[in-house]
Amino acid sequence: MRNADTAMYHAKEHGRNNVQYFTSALNAAASERLELENDLHQALRNNQLHLHYQPQIRAHDGKVFGVEALARWRHPVLGDIPPLKFIPIAEESGLIEALGGWVMEEACRQLSAWRAQGVEGIRMAVNLSAQQLREPGLVQNVDTLLKRHGLKGSDLELEITESVAMGNPERAIVQLQGLRNIGIQLAIDDFGTGYSSLAYLKRLPIQVLKLDRTFVRDIETDPSDAEISAATLALAHNLGLKVTAEGVETEAQRDYLIQHQCDFMQGFLFSKPLPAEEALKFILER
Repeated sequence: MRNADTAMYHAKEHGRNNVQYFTSALNAAASERLELENDLHQALRNNQLHLHYQPQIRAHDGKVFGVEALARWRHPVLGDIPPLKFIPIAEESGLIEALGGWVMEEACRQLSAWRAQGVEGIRMAVNLSAQQLREPGLVQNVDTLLKRHGLKGSDLELEITESVAMGNPERAIVQLQGLRNIGIQLAIDDFGTGYSSLAYLKRLPIQVLKLDRTFVRDIETDPSDAEISAATLALAHNLGLKVTAEGVETEAQRDYLIQHQCDFMQGFLFSKPLPAEEALKFILER
């Protein structure tokens, strides 16, 4: 029965409505996942997690206007665990709420520390999970957090994926409007990869669309991706929204995005995600 249960979860991971047979490899993967889940509990308790910050660049002048906070986990035995591995575990195990709360607290603490060092005009972007968006006390918690660190609502940008927003759009609109009322900047992440309803999109109280890296990556070689990127920029601007392009890695990508009036960019062309001290140095230089 345990083996059948393992195979069932494997089937769910492959999109449901399919058949998967149990193998010893599945058992090993399930054991590894369970161990990582237990270790993640320990990591949250023992301060094994830390943040890196990826600079976000204004397209028209190349200056830093913000950073995105990204969680990193250095396991005491296994070394660095990729976010693509531990974030899904956090979501499935119910740890994402605690993890998301820690990320927001640490990001605000760091921004406050930078302010004390004379850095002004930098916005901190933090990802918001589906579970966090469902929290009844979300708005109050964020407001309390900002006040604790001496920050304004406009200092913080919260990013939600379009699939999270569209999962329960009416509820999302209420929560996001509450966040807007305290001055929080709001962004839709991974735009174009899910199932957005434009009717709901225009009702969401957001200011920024984040153009997904899957479209940016092939701008130079795939005419369809280039057209999708240009159309997204035009749509966003017609709706009064700004656009941040993710995953910008080449000068040709940057030039195409600037040509189509992209507002902000982030990616390895400018900087990888950096530890706090290196991020501060990059900000001061730019």
